[in-house]
This record gives sequence, structure tokens and C-alpha cells, in this order.
Amino acid sequence: MKISKFAKYFILFILVLVSATSLYYPTSVSAKEPPKVQIFQAETEPLVPEIVSLSQLPSWARLVDIRTVNPNIRLDIRYATANNFLKRKLYKVAKCALRASVAQKLALVQTDLEKIGLGLKVYDCYRPFSVTKQMWEFLPDPNYVANPARGSRHNRGAAVDLTLVDRTGKELEMPTPYDDFTKKAHRDYSGGSAQSRKNRQTLEDAMKKQGFIGISTEWWHFDSEDWQKFAILDVSLSEIP
Repeated sequence: MKISKFAKYFILFILVLVSATSLYYPTSVSAKEPPKVQIFQAETEPLVPEIVSLSQLPSWARLVDIRTVNPNIRLDIRYATANNFLKRKLYKVAKCALRASVAQKLALVQTDLEKIGLGLKVYDCYRPFSVTKQMWEFLPDPNYVANPARGSRHNRGAAVDLTLVDRTGKELEMPTPYDDFTKKAHRDYSGGSAQSRKNRQTLEDAMKKQGFIGISTEWWHFDSEDWQKFAILDVSLSEIP
């Protein structure tokens, strides 16, 4: 049977169309490995943090032990003990880890304070995302605990909880103890002693000078001003050199 010239061209057109369609709409897609690090620029994005290899991060973004940067900074890592609002140990090791660039800035705060006979004592730094979830289950109050749906700046290694100490390591008087979830801990609280308010302001001024910003509900909490550029992480503190 002979095929007309028109039919030949029509069949050729169909073959070309099918071939082109397969290029734009493939029937199968090869599986790809999920990214090891996900950065969430907006706090409203759903968080599914990855457990990353720290060696894959650029040097400025790696988590480092603050004592390797400035050993004069004192530690009282509360979540490595039962002396915290959950009354149980959450960290396997007592370590203050921060992004390398954030740790460098905190070291500068310590150096500045030493010039006036003071120093820093740190309560908490990087906090694994899994620990934030435990905290939220215990106290689902966004005024004091980060909602896991948004994540914490602590999860990014870009936040620190701390206070002032004198030359001997004695804590200076502040309006409240650490993790006091009342209005007395608010940064604009005007009660308490004049000395406690003065100490609170000294801490705030020293942190602000090196690029940290406080939050309204906790006098002890400070974020690195560039916290948004860091990823949410869920790496155990024991894995950090």
C-alpha cells in the first residue's frame, strides 16, 4: 500500500513531537542525594534540618569550641546538668560551640571586658535542633522557648546566653537568675536594684559593640546580627572538636 506524501509528513511530525515531549517531560528522574546543609532565610519556612558533616561547611561557618578561641571565657553550661528549667540533663558534654565568625566576635567582647576587670560566663551557645524540640514539649511558650516550627537562633550556632563575672569569676548581680521566665527578666524591667540594672546595661553595651543584639524577654540572650545566614543544625555537641 502506498502512503501519500501528506501522510509521510504527518507521521514524521508526530515522531518529532513525541521525541521533543520526552525531553521536556521525562518519564523517569534519576534520584539525587538531598543537600547536606539547608539554609532557611525566613523563619516561616518549614524546618527539616539535616545532620551535616562539619567539614563540608566553609571555615567561617564551622562550629568551634569557644575555649579554643578564648580560654578566658568561663562556662556554666546548664543544659549539660540538671540545673535548668527542665530539671534534667540535655547535653552529653558541657561545651559552648558557636559558628567560627560568631566565636571570634564573642572573644572580642571578653577582651573588651577584661580592660575593666570583668569577663563573661556562658550558660548556653549552639543548641541541637532535637533539644529545642524537647524544650518546646515541656514549655510551649514562644516568649521563652523557640517554636521548632521556626527554629532557634541557638540551633544556628549564632546565639549565646551569658552573664558578667568579676576577676575572680563571681557572677555580677543581675535582675534575675538565668532562665527566669517572668517579666523581671525582660530587658526593659525597671525594678530590682540599681546595681543589677547597671550590670545588665554593661553587658548589653559590651555585646552590642561587637555585633550582638539582645531580645526583649531575656537579659542574658544575644544573637549575632548576621544569624540569618547560618543553617539550622542538629549536630551533637560531642561531635564538635
